[in-house]
Amino acid sequence: MKLMGIDYGDARIGIAFSDPLCITAQGWGNIRQSERACREVADLATKEGVDRIVVGLPKNMNNTEGASAEKARAFAGELASLIDTEIVFWDERLTTVAAHGFLSQLDVRGKKRKNLVDTVAATLILEGYMSFLTRTEEKT
Repeated sequence: MKLMGIDYGDARIGIAFSDPLCITAQGWGNIRQSERACREVADLATKEGVDRIVVGLPKNMNNTEGASAEKARAFAGELASLIDTEIVFWDERLTTVAAHGFLSQLDVRGKKRKNLVDTVAATLILEGYMSFLTRTEEKT
């Protein structure tokens, strides 16, 4: 099963993919927000043969959903109208913070950091979801 991870943002949509065995997640890059961004994501998912799309859901620390979560849900709804692939949500609290921390450790700064942070966040979202799948499978 191949998965696609998405970190939805106002400026960019970070993308990551799993390997077919769902062992590793690799950052693919990002798609700039535009009128066609959702179509580009759908086309990419089809091209890559994705079985499930994992959209990061930015919840507040008290587990409520705000404007960013509404935008992510609206994006997923539009995506669902374009592609016949299962879409699931994954709590992405603090993934962008973790992505910035990871890039700081690698001493990535400036414009390069700005272009990478969404991809790293998408990779972290996908890794979290794959870890959940592994834990769930072990219990069954």
